Amino acid sequence: MKRIVIFASGSGTNAENIIKFFNHTKTAKVTQVLCNNEHAKVLERCKSLHTNCLHFTREDFFTSDKILNLLKEQADFIILAGFLWKIPQKIVDAFPNKIINIHPALLPKYGGKGMYGMNVHKAVKENKEEETGITIHYVNANYDEGAIIFQAKTALNDADTPETIAKKIHFLEQEYFPRIIESVILEVNE
Repeated sequence: MKRIVIFASGSGTNAENIIKFFNHTKTAKVTQVLCNNEHAKVLERCKSLHTNCLHFTREDFFTSDKILNLLKEQADFIILAGFLWKIPQKIVDAFPNKIINIHPALLPKYGGKGMYGMNVHKAVKENKEEETGITIHYVNANYDEGAIIFQAKTALNDADTPETIAKKIHFLEQEYFPRIIESVILEVNE
């Protein structure tokens, strides 16, 4: 059974969905959630799910090897579920094609620094896009530039607002993210 460590910064709905999904499979188990925001709702979600959750600092992540060493002990795969910091090169190098992110748009559109959450949905609306979606991709040294694993689309219309777009994206994330993670893990194990 493979071990998953999730990085999260916010509410943790994707982290919760992934934890619950893998509680019912023999493919993998979430061993730890790592959070860089001491006020994030994901910390509460982890308590109710009886999942280890650790808050860490900028220094732990970027300067020291504390997080890298923890990952080497506890992770076969790393999942970014609403995590807003760029992954340091030393972690990318230690886990090649083992770090997976979900982005709330159809990359390469609306990716890069600062393009997360409502920022993405507002940009999609402002540009009058006819569709948007999610992109699940590997993480490399640059924001949102890793190889694409999977995309799912949803149609938009003039009545959509950034808030309704967010709901459509959330639905796609909940439906696909855990299943695509599992398919990647199974592929690697073949």
